[in-house]
Amino acid sequence: MSLLRYVVRRLAQSVFTLLGVVTLTFLLINAAPGDPVRIFIGPSADAATVEAIRTQFGLNQPLHVRYFKYLLNVLQGDLGQSINYRVPVTQKILERLPATLLLVASSFTFAILTAVPIGVLSAKNRNQLSDHVFRILGLIGVSTPSFWVGLLLIIVFTYHLGLFPATGLVMPWADPASVDNATTRLDVLYEAGMHLLMPTLTLGTLQMAAIMRIERSSMLEVLNQEYVTLARAFGVKERTMLRKHAFKNAQLPVLTVIGLQLTTALGGSVLTETVFSISGMGTLIVTSVNARDYPLILGGTLFYASLFVIGVLITDLLYAYLDPRISYGGADN
Repeated sequence: MSLLRYVVRRLAQSVFTLLGVVTLTFLLINAAPGDPVRIFIGPSADAATVEAIRTQFGLNQPLHVRYFKYLLNVLQGDLGQSINYRVPVTQKILERLPATLLLVASSFTFAILTAVPIGVLSAKNRNQLSDHVFRILGLIGVSTPSFWVGLLLIIVFTYHLGLFPATGLVMPWADPASVDNATTRLDVLYEAGMHLLMPTLTLGTLQMAAIMRIERSSMLEVLNQEYVTLARAFGVKERTMLRKHAFKNAQLPVLTVIGLQLTTALGGSVLTETVFSISGMGTLIVTSVNARDYPLILGGTLFYASLFVIGVLITDLLYAYLDPRISYGGADN
């Protein structure tokens, strides 16, 4: 099966996944207590005003009618209008998306750049002091909630040492005139780095620990293979053997974990953005849930699910690239 056919088939399968996500979310938010109109205009509003707003957003229609109308609109690229913000859901998502993508990308970059070399070193120096230290750090990393890491960083580095700001996020491409203490592009980049460092560590610590543990165990498994023992017997240098013969073969389990960690990172971004008061997708969804903003909840959930589906698809494609024995399916599989 060709790569193109494989991608098309996976995208077709993803449609059913996204349909399930939309259906489940739609039923849950409508079953939850709370009236979005009353929350929006307050309890003192008269009945005529409440009914007018219900009619405007179609909330006076039966549940199944609203469900099929929403699906039809989604197929046309319309995610509806936010009840709370009175703007299209797509516009609100695009406003908040850059901050979340920057946070997730920086945390993943931090996690991969630190976890892979640490995992390799830990496997290479098995049962030595450095291996024990890395294993303990990994255990602490996977056992510690990300919001607790964020609060601890704020207490230490903001309130006691005063090194980093505790709230907000400066985008690297922001206008210097709109950023405090910045007059040049270099100042903006500096402020962006100072604001981004603690949220990155908060969100990336769990990813780093999980990837490092898998990298270590996968490398140990490969290093115990017979072909590695044979390479050592022929006098291949340890560094060459690690780089050319062991490292690539050990990356398949690591790649799986990285793909699955995308879900953890997107979910963790909600807590991280809340702790650091970052105006991203996470805080947008929390606000929409509190306000019972049905269109915004559905739009945000659908967007997160789409990102996860794309991430899993990219992981599967990289799988076949790293291991030629893996095909894209078909009769030869």
